[in-house]
Amino acid sequence: MPFKSLSTYAPQMLGVLRIVSALIFFAHGTQKLLGFPASDMNPAVMSLPWIAGVMELVGGAMLILGFMTRPTAFLLSGLMAAAYWMAHAPRSPFPALNGGDAAILYCFVFLYLVFAGPGAFSIDRATGRED
Repeated sequence: MPFKSLSTYAPQMLGVLRIVSALIFFAHGTQKLLGFPASDMNPAVMSLPWIAGVMELVGGAMLILGFMTRPTAFLLSGLMAAAYWMAHAPRSPFPALNGGDAAILYCFVFLYLVFAGPGAFSIDRATGRED
C-alpha cells in the first residue's frame, strides 16, 4: 500500500493541525480583545463575547504551545458548541447561512484533540505528560 508509509508522519501532522487551528482561533481572541485585526467588535467586560474572547486568546495560546492540550481542547470544544447553538443556529438551520460553519469545525477539531492528544511539537509531549 503506497499510503501506509504516510502513517509514520501522523504525530507531526496532528501537531500541525493543532497549531494551525489554534493560530486561527487565537486570532478571533485578538480581534475581540485587542482590536487586531481591526473590527467593529468591542465587547463589554464580562459579557459572553468578552468571555469567549478571553477563552479564544488564552486557550488558543495554550493549544498553539500544546500545553494542557486535552483539557483546553475540551473546554474550547464546549465553547464552540455553545457559540453555535446560542449565536448561529437561531438565525437559520443551515450552517452555511447562519455563519456557524467555522464554529462547528472548531468544535469537532478540538473534540478530536481531546481524544488524540497534542501530537508532535508540544510542551505536553516534551514534558512527558502525553504519549
